[in-house]
Amino acid sequence: MFERFTHAAREVVVRTQQEARELQQTPIGTEHLLLALLAQADGPIATAPALRDKGVDHRYARAEILRLVGRGTAAGDPIADTDADDAAALKAIGIDLDAVRRAIEENFGPGALQLPRNTAPKRRGLLGRFSGSGHTPFSARGKKVLELSLREAIRLKHNFIAPEHILLGILREGQGLASQILAEAGVDTARLREEATRSLREPAA
Repeated sequence: MFERFTHAAREVVVRTQQEARELQQTPIGTEHLLLALLAQADGPIATAPALRDKGVDHRYARAEILRLVGRGTAAGDPIADTDADDAAALKAIGIDLDAVRRAIEENFGPGALQLPRNTAPKRRGLLGRFSGSGHTPFSARGKKVLELSLREAIRLKHNFIAPEHILLGILREGQGLASQILAEAGVDTARLREEATRSLREPAA
């Protein structure tokens, strides 16, 4: 089903790796998905009035993540998932990690997913672990958001998944760090949901 992701949505999935890597965090959580959505400065999420009115942009969200969990901290679920679990869960919703890796390396070059040796924490067990296969795993909440983005597309009778669907997935999941950041900023999530849905209904320019 990865082919159902629009080019912009694929860029979001790719960007989550970069966002987590720059913050030296694992696994990829809802907050990294939010950062990746906001990184598309002229995209439908970053330009949503519900976010702009509260000053929520990429810089703000990144600062909030650092304030709340710090750099190099496992910011996702407290129980980390194994690589096999990640691959199986993503495959269940049609995302082939090998295809994602190929797309990332085509865009950013071979080895783009490798974490810097000197900055990667060595922790294991309950607080999280880095993948030995060169990619940062998604947390259970991060994977849930991707699953919910598919459900939102189905609910809206769309045969594609766009960045707006991913945002709707974040809002529907409602418990992750991304939702906490939005809530603490005073974002009207009902309004944001309406704006995202309206954006999906507007014909592409």
